[in-house]
Amino acid sequence: MKKIFLVDDSALMRSVLSDIINSDSKFHVEATARDGVEALEMLRQSNSYDVMVLDVNMPKMNGIELLQKLNEEKIRIRTMMASTDTMEGAKVTMDALDLGAIDFVHKPDRASACKGEDFTKEFLSTLWSVSISKLPTIVSVNKTEKPADKKIDKQIMQAVQKSTASISGNKIVAIASSTGGPRALQAVIPKLPKNLKAPVVLVQHMPVGFTASLAARLDSLSEISVKEAAEGDELQKGTVYIAKGGVHMHIEKNPSGKLVIHFKDGPTREGVKPSANFMYESLANSPYDEVVCVVMTGMGADGTEGIKNLKASKKVHVISQDEESCTVYGMPRAVATAGLSNQVVSLDKIAQEIVMNVGVS
Repeated sequence: MKKIFLVDDSALMRSVLSDIINSDSKFHVEATARDGVEALEMLRQSNSYDVMVLDVNMPKMNGIELLQKLNEEKIRIRTMMASTDTMEGAKVTMDALDLGAIDFVHKPDRASACKGEDFTKEFLSTLWSVSISKLPTIVSVNKTEKPADKKIDKQIMQAVQKSTASISGNKIVAIASSTGGPRALQAVIPKLPKNLKAPVVLVQHMPVGFTASLAARLDSLSEISVKEAAEGDELQKGTVYIAKGGVHMHIEKNPSGKLVIHFKDGPTREGVKPSANFMYESLANSPYDEVVCVVMTGMGADGTEGIKNLKASKKVHVISQDEESCTVYGMPRAVATAGLSNQVVSLDKIAQEIVMNVGVS
């Protein structure tokens, strides 16, 4: 049974969320705290919890400040954000994920609205994926990376780009990620050059509203252009298109024969929406010579069936993230177990391998 530490300033919300957590025999609320100050004191004394469910907006010390303190004091705990602040792409969600929170749910404004079946299901599913994930690494609150590291990275990528300038063929990169993805993507997308000789389409499992914040964050860190995909976007080389939360992204030809993004609503697939399976399958009739599929950290098996179906009609090269560097080794494991992976590489090598496969203009 997983031990849960619940931190929320509302007594009613603590009661409602405790009932939801304890309703599943896999979990038990071991302790609660009313704010970040109380939570920090309790974690200093004993950190025997499997997951901390953390509110953002609290008196004395809020959730973001608590995560900063935990990093400063090198206290590692799997954290799931549950806050009314994590709505409509709030920047605070990205800040929490940057500071080591593993995943999040949007908590309705009213405690009574938390009792619905949809919220309960989403909450417990997210809690489970966080509970079986790797412990987060400590983040330096002031600087996440030493300038020397960035210099070495840049030198490696420049050498890679030089050696790949002669790569020919019309290719596309299609990335799938889930739990742990937003932070993992920060180790991949900012390393891609702006003259990458392929468009990049990306499905990250996120609710409606949050993918715009993810795109903005990645765009601010990257040379390559990153945007939340919009209906009718024409695919361009050197641009990353992130699927919108809450709808499935397909790549289709428009009436004038251009390849564009098209969104479709519909039921979830593999329990998620957007689904990477649909994205991969929609590339089956595209004019690309090769699809470079990248499957990164995440729960479940989204992407495996889609790649399998895509392989029946297209040349496909599959790069999957290794177990060691995954927050949750689910999606990459499913691809590797199905015998679909051409390469299994660590997170810090994924960008390099993408460039090695598609080249630069």
